[in-house]
Amino acid sequence: MKRSRAQKKAELLAEAEALIESLLDWDEQTNQPNLRQIEAEVLDLRRQFGQRLAQAVIADQEAQQPAAAPHCPQCGQTLRYKGQKGANIETRLGPLAIERGYYYCARCQSGLFPPE
Repeated sequence: MKRSRAQKKAELLAEAEALIESLLDWDEQTNQPNLRQIEAEVLDLRRQFGQRLAQAVIADQEAQQPAAAPHCPQCGQTLRYKGQKGANIETRLGPLAIERGYYYCARCQSGLFPPE
């Protein structure tokens, strides 16, 4: 089910607050960090938040479950919708764990996560 803008915003604000708390905890626990250590911590938190932002947008895309079932790229048969399944995809933001519609071709015995 597609979430409202307010729901997504609340989830992202909570994620941002958790990351800020993590940075503040790290700052309190790290004795005299140098610039390289500070940069590494901030870049890691930025990566995490970037991934979360991408996941929030990807989760509600129409491509998650197209209106018309896709066709098998090998035999052309209409694929059967098998529900939502998790997938790990590699992006420029790093690996993302997402859920989206999974389709299966009984003839070729292969599955597909559209749009590829």
